[in-house]
Amino acid sequence: MASNKKLREKHWLSGQQGKVALGPEAEKMETAVRSLLESLGEDPNREGLLQTPQRVAQALLFLTKGYEEDPDEVINKAVFHEKHDEMIVVKDISLYSLCEHHMLPFVGRVHVAYIPDQRIIGLSKIARLVDIYARRLQVQERLTQQIAKTLQDALKPKGTAVVVEAEHMCMQMRGVQKRGSVMITSAMLGVFRAEATRSEFLAMIKNGR
Repeated sequence: MASNKKLREKHWLSGQQGKVALGPEAEKMETAVRSLLESLGEDPNREGLLQTPQRVAQALLFLTKGYEEDPDEVINKAVFHEKHDEMIVVKDISLYSLCEHHMLPFVGRVHVAYIPDQRIIGLSKIARLVDIYARRLQVQERLTQQIAKTLQDALKPKGTAVVVEAEHMCMQMRGVQKRGSVMITSAMLGVFRAEATRSEFLAMIKNGR
């Protein structure tokens, strides 16, 4: 997908400006949306749907732009040497992603912790890392592991922990239709595999709720 980066950026930016700049991949997406609308018995040429194929293509290009970003590059530009050796926690990072099975949204929050070993990362880059992996077709289990492993590999901390809580529209809007159900996944690496450290982290993210 890296070859489509310029196309994605051009199409999305022009969409924000109210202009149309179609490339071959975007045109394929729009054609597919028109076909889908027709399969539903709709008229893609009626007023309310006339711009829908273009809007859907733009939305999908934005929601999957994480494919075009290199998480290692983002992190390595914001790593600093620091002697701090206590747990660092960033909680309640907003999460928006698309389930790869139905391409329906799942939304929630991400909690990230690590215990440095002389290397820390800029705070905003943790949230950026979440977005990079979330803006792809995903399953929550893989997303959780990717965030944790990328941080662990880049910082070489004593340990990394990630907890993701999310509501899946594929479970609430269709299928069993269980409104309000929440899926929780975790990844514990290094010292976070020890019960005491894991418990400290879980207590910190629950504090104040």
